[in-house]
Parts: sequence; C-alpha cells; structure tokens
Amino acid sequence: MPSSTETSAESPAGFPFVVVSNRLPVDRQVHADGTLSFRTSPGGLVTALEPVMREADGAWIGWTGSADDETEPFEHDGIHLIPVTLTADDVELYYEGFSNDTLWPLYHDVIAPPAYHREWWESYVTVNQRFADRAAAVTSEGGTVWVQDYQLQLVPKMLREQRPDLTIGFFNHIPFPAYGIYSQLPWRTQIIEGLLGADVIGFQRTADAGNFTRAVRRLLGHQTKGTVIDVPVEAEAEVKSAKHRISRVRDDKLVRTVVAKAFPISIDAARYEELARRPDIQERAREIREGLGNPKVVMLGVDRLDYTKGIGHRLKAFGELLADGTVEVEDVTLVQVASPSRERVTAYQNLRDEIELTVGRINGDFGTISHTAISYLHHGYPREEMVALYLAADVMLVTALRDGMNLVAKEYVASRFDNDGVLVLSEFAGASDELRTALRVNPHDIEGLKEAILKAIAMPKAERARRMRAMRKRVQENDVARWSSSFLATLTTPSDGLALPKANKAAAAPVVDADVEAEADVDVDEVGE
Repeated sequence: MPSSTETSAESPAGFPFVVVSNRLPVDRQVHADGTLSFRTSPGGLVTALEPVMREADGAWIGWTGSADDETEPFEHDGIHLIPVTLTADDVELYYEGFSNDTLWPLYHDVIAPPAYHREWWESYVTVNQRFADRAAAVTSEGGTVWVQDYQLQLVPKMLREQRPDLTIGFFNHIPFPAYGIYSQLPWRTQIIEGLLGADVIGFQRTADAGNFTRAVRRLLGHQTKGTVIDVPVEAEAEVKSAKHRISRVRDDKLVRTVVAKAFPISIDAARYEELARRPDIQERAREIREGLGNPKVVMLGVDRLDYTKGIGHRLKAFGELLADGTVEVEDVTLVQVASPSRERVTAYQNLRDEIELTVGRINGDFGTISHTAISYLHHGYPREEMVALYLAADVMLVTALRDGMNLVAKEYVASRFDNDGVLVLSEFAGASDELRTALRVNPHDIEGLKEAILKAIAMPKAERARRMRAMRKRVQENDVARWSSSFLATLTTPSDGLALPKANKAAAAPVVDADVEAEADVDVDEVGE
C-alpha cells in the first residue's frame, strides 16, 4: 500500500479525462521498514499533462514498474493514479519480449533483428486487454482517454468495443516504419485495427503518419485523404454514441473519421533555461571542464544505451579523427553518458560489451596521463547535472540511427541561454525536422560525420550564435505544453469533450511546418527521414 502521504483515488462517477501508459508517472520506492512511497518521475509527458489532469480532475492508468505489485488506486501530488498489475510472466513476455524485442527493433527500421514469438503476442493481447478494461471501468460517460505509445497499440479498439461513448486518442512516441518493414510483422493487421479504434492518432513526424496511412490502405483498403482515414462503422452502439465522429455515408456504409497526423513532442524549455541560469549549475559546468583538464573543446553525447542511438558510429568517427591526427586528445575530449537500458535483453547486453570495448581501445590508444579521450559514464544523472553538462559542452553529438524525436537535442538547445554551442544532429531523428540550423548528418556516413565534427569545432562564434538563436526560438515556441494542447485540441471540442486549461488554449494551433505538413499524402513506400 502507498505511504500515508498518498490518498485514495476512488471516483464513483468516473474520471472525465484518463491517460493510459505502460508506466505510471511515478517511481516506486520501498523503505527499510517495508512501507512504500512514490516519487514523481522526471519527464516531459508528466509536465505536459499535469495541468490538464488537474483542470479535468483526471486519472492516470499504468504499471508501477514492479512485477506482481497489487497497489490500490491512490492520489499523488494531486493526480489520481490507477495501477495495473503485471506478473513476472507479463513483464518477460509482453514488455521485454513483444514490446522491446519485437516492436522496438521493427519500428526502428530493424537496426537489430526483431524476434517473433506467438507466446509473446498472446501476452501482448492479454495485457492490452487488461489496460483497456481498467480504462473502461474508470472513465466517466462521454469522457476522453489518451493512450500512450507502442506497448498499448491494441487498447484503442478494445476500449471502443466496450465504451463507444468515449473520445479516444493515441500517441506513438517512437517511429512508425515504412510498409516494406512493417509488413514483416505477423500480426500487422491486428495492430493497425487496434490503432484505428482511436479518433486521433498522433506521430512524431509527418513521414511516420504517412507510413501509417499507407499501411491502412494496403492492409485494410480504407480510403484516406491527407491526414483523414475513413473507417467503416459496424456496431450500432457506436453509431448511437459517437455521432460527432460519424460524418458521412460512403458506399452505403457509415464511416467514422480518424485523424492520423504529426504532433512533434517537446520539452519544458523554460524549466531547462531556468536551471541553466542558476549560479550553482553554472559553477558546476566550470568544474566539469576543469575536471576534464580544461580542453579547448568538450564534445558530449547523452543517450540511453540503445542500438538505435548510433553511439558506436560517433565513437568510430572520433577515433578516426584521433588516429589520423586531425584532432589531439589534449585539445578535444568526448564525454559519453550512456544510461542503462533493458539490461535483461540480450541485444542490449551485447551492445554494452561492444561500446565499452571500443571506449577502452580508443582511450588505450590515444589517452595520456593527464588527458582521456573519452569519459564514459554508464549511469543516469539528475536533471541539474545534465544541464551542467549541456553548459560545459561546446559540441553536442546526437547521431541516432533512428529516433522518434530525441529530446536530448532540444534539452541542449533550451539550456544554452548564452546562444553558444553547436548541435550535430542526425537527420534520422525527429528533432531534425524542427532544428534546421543544426549541423545535420547521416550517421552512417562516417566521413561526413567527421567533417561535421570538425566544422563544429572550428565554427566562428557569430555563426554559432546565429544557429543557436534560431533553434532556441523553435524550442521555446513549440514546447511540451503546446504539444499536449495541440493534440487535445484536435481530439476534443468544447461540445463533446474536455475543456482545455486556459493557459494552454492560446497554444493549441498545430505545431508542424506548413511545408512539412503538405507532404503527408505523398504516396511513397520509402520515406526519406
């Protein structure tokens, strides 16, 4: 049970706004005396949705992160939290198996080979049904449910079958692959049908939304136009309870309109700038540089230890620059933060061995008594320390091979209130659609990556400032509050759903560029991202 600081989250009438995600927005802590407490998890999603949750008296459904945990619903920091129990088998099959060893590599362009096991799929279906049942039970009549991410792609359809009165949104935080890749999935049709239970399906990039609508046409034959998909309505209950979504008759059938479009997620930019302006954090940034031997240039990489992040590619590029004498270890150093991730999955265990072997080789070949080529840190850090690292870094390296967004790039930009620093950014990260004055690279092109690093190192201060100002303007204008309000404005209207908090209404316009949005209906199976 939660500690005495938490209170019950019971609501007999149900909640008008419900968020459903694999994890609750809290970290579970077990104390020495056996009592439990919860700490709010860091992250932009909590920041974005907290004002909406408070305004609507909403609830958040998710797993606590601990197997076989049967914690009852409770309230934490003014938010109603409703846990879903996962058994140890669920964690192994649904989460580590199908979610992270099937869907994750598949959706990231099979950088690592996906594994397909029917037992994993069956667990995925079972757990998704459990989440859908929970949402159906706690949402009030005519309420709004927002489902988050790839672990729960079947929930929209399952929920609509039980509660056709609800307005349902879904946001996919990771990429959605081109059809040639997606079609490998044995359960490809079931996933698409699951997602089409939503009224609005959000993606990070316009290209991802386009990939999805093409999959809909290929697999189901539904008609699409731009961002709108026509889904035939079969159930009489849905006809009666979802009139606001049933817009017309096509081929003697009623169709429900589903919107699939890009809503690029962002960060709490003001919070990062606020931290960066703190004197103690600026002092910590100076300490970091001194601890590194005061090199002329500090380069930084911050990633989860994941094969999608291109860590090995940046290490290879830096190692080659050191090997040919283009840069000297006394002048340029790389700090690589690689936080632990999915350590029970074999592919991640192998990746850690590979990365640490490479770091050791480069340091052994080029390090000196007083200077280390690469400072490798395999653990997470609090946000304050990360901002200090951002301030200390002259060059930020984001070399993802495939990434839905990559918020680290935006965090770096938001922290640089001094308009200094250079961002080297992979064109395969969603952030590259917005941060157009970064040095954009193809991380598979090692020679091109080396050239970008050298350009970043030598870039004049005036050019650094010009590029950073443009990126900072973009991040400040399109922050995480605007992301959430834009999605919810598309999903709901004052007459049939949640009234948005006043603070967010002014920012409810779509946040994608008009020239990017126009590409949504280009019918190509290979999308250049």
